[in-house]
Amino acid sequence: MTLDEYQARARTTALYPEHARVLYPALKLAGEAGEVTEKLGKLMRDEGYRAGDHLGEAQKEALAKELGDVLWYVANLAADLGLTLEEVGERNLAKLASRQARGVLGGSGDDR
Repeated sequence: MTLDEYQARARTTALYPEHARVLYPALKLAGEAGEVTEKLGKLMRDEGYRAGDHLGEAQKEALAKELGDVLWYVANLAADLGLTLEEVGERNLAKLASRQARGVLGGSGDDR
């Protein structure tokens, strides 16, 4: 499946009000991204997980479910903005390639 095929299928399950376009998926995206970090925090607290440790299959599956939710909201937010996921991905890779060519992958700032 391509990113655009995923986005088209995700749109069929987007059941939020028209007046909430853009804002609703943006807010929910932040919440779902937070759930990814919550899972990792609980792994640190409850299972002693440290950066670089290998995750078990159950841990990966739990994170994959949350990442799927993140992807769904990214797909629908992009669609609400009139963008395809493939466009978003291509723009991002072009930006990163430019930064890499200029030696500024590290650092901060959107326009480096």
